Amino acid sequence: MRIDKFLNSVNITKRRSVAQDMISNGVVEINGVVAKASKNVEVGSVVTINYLNESKKYEVLQIPTTKSTPKSLQGQYIKELS
Repeated sequence: MRIDKFLNSVNITKRRSVAQDMISNGVVEINGVVAKASKNVEVGSVVTINYLNESKKYEVLQIPTTKSTPKSLQGQYIKELS
């Protein structure tokens, strides 16, 4: 699954366009490498989002099969590392 779709699908971002803007500005990394919107996410990958005053890391546990997932099931797909 593409990183922009993944961020939206697991409710890290509210809209896919927000995820695309974050990626184009270089604040999203996959396994320590700045991601492009077409980059695929795999189980076990570490996604880092560098906000202005903090960074958050998420480990990918599972790839969602649907376009959106309920926020209550977010823990099945990602685990926050920091």
